Amino acid sequence: MSAPRVLVLGGKAGIVRKAAALGYDLVHVQKPSAFDPSVVAHCAQVLLVDYQDVPTVTALVRALHEQRPIARVFTQTEAAQVVAGHLTETLGLPGNTTRTTRLLHDKPALRALLNERGIGPVATLTRCTLDELRDFVKTHGAAVLKPTMGSGSLGVRMIHSPDETNAAWAWREEFGLTDFMVEQLLVGQELSVETFSTGGVHTVVAVTGKETGGGVVELGHVVPAPLADDELAAVHGIVLDLLDAVGLQDGPAHTELILTADGPRVVESHSRRGGDRINDLVRLVHGVDLEEATYRLAEDAAPLRAASADGAAAIRFLVAAPGVVTSVTGVADAESAPGVADVDVQVEAGDTVHELRWSEDRCGYVVAHAADAATAVRLAVEAAARIVITTEPTVGAAAPEATLGELLDEVDEVLDPFAAPEHVQGVRQ
Repeated sequence: MSAPRVLVLGGKAGIVRKAAALGYDLVHVQKPSAFDPSVVAHCAQVLLVDYQDVPTVTALVRALHEQRPIARVFTQTEAAQVVAGHLTETLGLPGNTTRTTRLLHDKPALRALLNERGIGPVATLTRCTLDELRDFVKTHGAAVLKPTMGSGSLGVRMIHSPDETNAAWAWREEFGLTDFMVEQLLVGQELSVETFSTGGVHTVVAVTGKETGGGVVELGHVVPAPLADDELAAVHGIVLDLLDAVGLQDGPAHTELILTADGPRVVESHSRRGGDRINDLVRLVHGVDLEEATYRLAEDAAPLRAASADGAAAIRFLVAAPGVVTSVTGVADAESAPGVADVDVQVEAGDTVHELRWSEDRCGYVVAHAADAATAVRLAVEAAARIVITTEPTVGAAAPEATLGELLDEVDEVLDPFAAPEHVQGVRQ
């Protein structure tokens, strides 16, 4: 019996290697700007094409499928989720539909569905005016303004009082954020729930605790999140209701929520495993690799079994003052610190560190493993503190803040591949 032929959209080389290690006949579609030559040895075919160019990738994948059928379409990256749903539906394959992947990528659509179903209702506005925003903040006391699509906290801004409304509106215009929504600011413990679904049967694999330092960019995570039994039950319940509501069939989901005084409320959800190395934390604690489990759907239809926690794991992200990096010290000390499982410093002398605008502006991370959540967090924080990233302010006039479009250009992505006219001609919505 020949190995299943699977299509993998996007992702780094490690993601591709995991699929190849299972013995699959692997077709990899990657943007030329993100191509890593090391993947070639693991693939039967590599297509260097912008997978967010929907008509082109659809035509190419259809031709490949006619030549030799593809069993599954997979992606582990947010930018390709709606395209994967479209291709899955176009080829008539098992997996998540266009509707499901769209709901989990389009924040206003998901919020409207949840509010309609009474699943943790949250007040929201879309396409509002400045006056409407001001009235909303007066009514709810505080709000969060964010893009209708995207991830990594890109373009998210808190509004803590009506006095901040005008400044937030001016920032939105300068940033170039035209497709945005506003929601009441949720207050409480921040969490994410990592799940895996098979044939519409959902398994909660882990609950992750989050640390933002009062901002919008995540500075740390811990698995498992320290929760009381009743809190855990409420969190499980709302996430399972969400997954049923959107019709998720197969694969991982990463659902972010806040445990408010009125119970858990969903912030957003995604039809993929969580970023920020959460998959590594889950693997260390629960022995489950959600990336590998996703690929196994090509040949295994059995629901994933939840595993109890073996200790706890935490990640702490490295940040530095904006400017040009002059030195990085303490890495070896961090690597040898108690409980440390991984250290990755992503800047070196000469690199530029930006203000902490989104996840891409962090400078690396430290992962620690321990017997319990509090100890894992402490060890990760202590080890991260051993790494000192020294910067000097940029000489001369400060460069203007990058716009949303410029930041997306840096990573070669669009938020909605079906919105650009050149990408939708001839494509069934």
